[in-house]
Amino acid sequence: MPPQPLWVEEPATRRRMPDPVRRAAVRAVLITSLTLIQAMVAFLTEVTGSWLAFPTMLSSVGSTVIATWSVLDVWVTRQVWNQRNGVVSVPSSSARRLRRERRMARRAARAAERDGARIRRDAGRRLSRA
Repeated sequence: MPPQPLWVEEPATRRRMPDPVRRAAVRAVLITSLTLIQAMVAFLTEVTGSWLAFPTMLSSVGSTVIATWSVLDVWVTRQVWNQRNGVVSVPSSSARRLRRERRMARRAARAAERDGARIRRDAGRRLSRA
């Protein structure tokens, strides 16, 4: 009996994140984890009554602001990537085409109705003057 492999590769169900977005996400995870560690150190120094409690508390507040900024950077980078490179949405593309065709048909019908009403209205005025 041949030995079984440790893992079996399966195709990815989701596409890979673009490189700039992935870099921003990794950066955000690292900064956030360091911020959490720093907050825990601040809490423990506060509990023990150490003189480092106040400086670590101040630095953890600053780190929280930076961590929030880095998480927002992931969101902004993702939005910019989508805006510049577009999002391929294959399933909705056919639905979008059908909606566009229906919308154009409705506009054409409304325009024809308006033209017909205007012709009738103008014809009525001309007949009364003659």
